[in-house]
Amino acid sequence: MTASIFTFLEQIGFTHPLHPGLTHLPMGMVMGCFFFSLVAWLGKKPEFNRTALHCAALGLVFVVPTVIAGLLDWLHRYGGQMQPLIITKMVLAALLPLLLAWAIRLHHTAAKENMLVLAYSLCLACAIGLGFAGGELVYGG
Repeated sequence: MTASIFTFLEQIGFTHPLHPGLTHLPMGMVMGCFFFSLVAWLGKKPEFNRTALHCAALGLVFVVPTVIAGLLDWLHRYGGQMQPLIITKMVLAALLPLLLAWAIRLHHTAAKENMLVLAYSLCLACAIGLGFAGGELVYGG
């Protein structure tokens, strides 16, 4: 199945991997929710938590196609070969939506701002780990 997808894309002139182009949306949203919650907490501006919530929700939505594209690229370019960095990315890719969902849940239960910052800090750490593992996988170490 993956071969037919990539064959079609190559026929229309698209020869790049799918995953890298999609990563910017969820990763940017994770950074956004972290920084907006930090501003809300440190600047005593709770209205910024609403923006953090919107960033988390949008990030959660776009994690799904990003993970699917990553799996397709992995199957196509690496033949589904299990490597430590792939396993790391799979674990973190499964963890990130759970952390984002937890942060969204905290918003809906009116959690304290320091808990929101903690949740978003964990989301950011997960996103950084995903990016680092992806960079090491592609560019080597």
